[in-house]
Amino acid sequence: MPLPRFLTSLVPRRERRESGRPLIQVLRTITFTQWALLLTGWLAWTCDAVDFFSVSLSVTRLTQQFSRPTHDITTAITLTLLLRSAGAVVFGIISDRYGRKWPLVINLLLVSVLELGSGFVQTFHQFLAVRSLFGIGMGGIWGLAASTGLENLPVEARGLASGFLQQGYAVGYLFAAVINLYLVPDVSQTWRALFWTGAGMSAFSAFLRMLLPESEIFLRAKAQQEAAGGERKNKTKIFLHETKEMLKKHWILCIYAVLLMTGFNFLSHGSQDLYPTYMQDSKGFSSHDATVATIIGNCGAIAGGVIAGWVSQYIGRRLTIIIFVLLVGCFIPLWIIPSSFSGLAAGAFCIQFGVQGAWGVIPIQLAEISPPAFRATFPGVAYQLGNMVSSASAQIEATGGDHLKTTIPGKEGLVPDYAKVQGILIGVVAAFVLFITLIGPENYASNFEKAKTAIEEGGGRDELAEPYQGQPSETSLSAERPASIRVEDEKRASMEKV
Repeated sequence: MPLPRFLTSLVPRRERRESGRPLIQVLRTITFTQWALLLTGWLAWTCDAVDFFSVSLSVTRLTQQFSRPTHDITTAITLTLLLRSAGAVVFGIISDRYGRKWPLVINLLLVSVLELGSGFVQTFHQFLAVRSLFGIGMGGIWGLAASTGLENLPVEARGLASGFLQQGYAVGYLFAAVINLYLVPDVSQTWRALFWTGAGMSAFSAFLRMLLPESEIFLRAKAQQEAAGGERKNKTKIFLHETKEMLKKHWILCIYAVLLMTGFNFLSHGSQDLYPTYMQDSKGFSSHDATVATIIGNCGAIAGGVIAGWVSQYIGRRLTIIIFVLLVGCFIPLWIIPSSFSGLAAGAFCIQFGVQGAWGVIPIQLAEISPPAFRATFPGVAYQLGNMVSSASAQIEATGGDHLKTTIPGKEGLVPDYAKVQGILIGVVAAFVLFITLIGPENYASNFEKAKTAIEEGGGRDELAEPYQGQPSETSLSAERPASIRVEDEKRASMEKV
């Protein structure tokens, strides 16, 4: 009896895995501009993570500042996650319509202003309002950063680049933790200094993106339109029509992507957002030790993400995700059972190695299964809708910990048992992610950069881009013609022969 296709397709066919050039050779062909676009996409996502995790690292100080319990403070995290979907829709559509450069610059500047404002609030309700608006700004960053970083690179380098780019999130958390460890305790503004530093980093990232050119995809599309005699139809009208066509054709794929990202966001936020509070309240460690453990965990995340992205280039995207999620399940006991700092730090490293290893494949997995003309909107909206569904993860853990109590050596009375709540939540979520990944699609090593853009007729009706089949070395995407243009050329040549 033959195995189901979702099992037999876990490992890409041999010809699809061996058709590309060696990675070292590919890396040598990447131009300075391509490297710079990848790095600015990474930096944008890194700054976004600094801004987001400023709240997670400041929960204890915020409870004292506003005289509120922990589950009230985590409402700010929930509101940020809820409204990220709105930002993904707005900035994703603008990016697919107008290009990658200026939408990302404006998005970063908006995030910078709102992060700056977070450090000036005086009341709890002001804090919630600013963090809600921040969620809209934050929602646009990931889709724009991922599309900017990946679509300009050779196909064979995208797996490694995906892992590197996604771990900007872990690096941002690491930066925020270091700032919280060494700057915040030494200044009178305490937690506010963390938010102000994040605002400056986002503004700097916007400045760097301003110095670089537009994505090659949109430059090529503009050149083709000018060669054809300029714009003959309103691009906005075409864009709206192609968006409608894309939704009609790929609505099942849209639902699948949201379910996938729901599981992934529960996995990451459930293991990160309340971690410093868990270390302090449930395990009895100081704020300093909790921050150090957070730093160690994020070192594991960075290593896992880069390694998984590289491995996915050889064994496929889905199989890599499954392997790293299985690692998460194996290390849950080490994450929650020990009482010593060394044991818990080792657990944090291993858990985040698995969680962010699986996450490292997500940028390229979503880019490859996306309708190719909507690589900013589709992944970004799917990601942030998943965030919206999982937005209550920190509150679930905080509320569960308030109801489940435990004791710790050297401390009288009962304390919240966040360990048990986190262990149960992550175990269930890991099982869900395994299932949804196993049954899902994969379009390994697709040539999505050759498809039409969303401002070209037929872009919304394009099938998923064809897989990479091995082509001559190119150092610039500008030398390649879109698949749709080549098809028209072939038809024209056949007519001339007749």
